[in-house]
Amino acid sequence: MPKERINRQIDASTVRLIDVDGKQVGVVSFNEALRRAEEASLDLVEISPTANPPVCRILDFSKYYYQKEKNAKEARKKQHEVEVKEIKYGPNTEEHDYNFKKNNALKFLKQHNKVKFTVRFRGRQMAHKELGYNVLDRLKTDLAALVDIDSEPVSDRNLLSMIVSPKKDIEKILEKQKQVEEPQPVIE
Repeated sequence: MPKERINRQIDASTVRLIDVDGKQVGVVSFNEALRRAEEASLDLVEISPTANPPVCRILDFSKYYYQKEKNAKEARKKQHEVEVKEIKYGPNTEEHDYNFKKNNALKFLKQHNKVKFTVRFRGRQMAHKELGYNVLDRLKTDLAALVDIDSEPVSDRNLLSMIVSPKKDIEKILEKQKQVEEPQPVIE
């Protein structure tokens, strides 16, 4: 994180000054701004160096910098690192295994991770790549409401893969699907 220039590090002849209370004083000479900061026993900090003239504020730099670091740390805590999770299928995957793996993929999607579906061919299965495309097409249709396709099925030697990412409002979509599937109790 770049440190702001303070006190004598500032090289502008005039600055737009903001006082201790946050009130805008206006455009003053650098020496006047520095004098006011020293009178208040605080620092003159260049807040916006790209403005014309640069915006400077009178404040306690150590407290300001501590608060800025604390806010940045908090923001990093709340970030979610997107991972790519892989689910592997075979071209002849049975119904139960297909659904089990699809449900695992849903768990990853709920966590806002991308999912890479891979179909692996062995030996003579290479002659029937259309079976692998069928598996990926079925996944596309089953998950169409929940995902965006990042990359269409791509063939690479004995693998066929496709990457999907969850839609932004996946929780709401799943909640609606759950409500539709559960019949409402009839009150007599």
